Amino acid sequence: MVAQKKLELLHNLLPGETVIALLINPTNPILAETNRRDLRAAARTLGLQILMLGASSEREFETAFATLVQQRAGGLVIGTDTFFNSRSRQLAALAARHAVPSISQFRGFAAAGGLMSYGATNTDEYHLVGVYTGRILKGEKPADLPVQQATKFELVINTQTARMLGLTAPDKLLALADEVIE
Repeated sequence: MVAQKKLELLHNLLPGETVIALLINPTNPILAETNRRDLRAAARTLGLQILMLGASSEREFETAFATLVQQRAGGLVIGTDTFFNSRSRQLAALAARHAVPSISQFRGFAAAGGLMSYGATNTDEYHLVGVYTGRILKGEKPADLPVQQATKFELVINTQTARMLGLTAPDKLLALADEVIE
């Protein structure tokens, strides 16, 4: 669901683009496959093609971005992966250097100069972890606990980056934003 929404948001900003890249971490095969499957399904409904790119080390980022530019993808969805989260600054810098409109799940990406982020808030995620921890400390077995997902998501748009890329965020998109970085 988050991958689909990220693609929709990027597509709203880039309605003329037909090819969007997805960056996944191939060393995390379950999450990579989930990202791939969800984005392909969303792309079909939007009439888009998806270019799959993999990177599991910082050195591979350059290759991924070079391929993205060579294949003329109009934008980039950065897959959900903690490896990418911990390198938000580097990914934002590469996206800016290659002039690639990009979206990540992690707020730190937009704060570091990336175009957009859409994902669960850290506060919501930490709250869920705290609830699970409390239940386990009170004696519940982890295997008996229900799977829960974050319920609050935030959209952050960096309008300074948008201007640098020659883009204007539509008012409709800005109205949806929880935060606009200027």
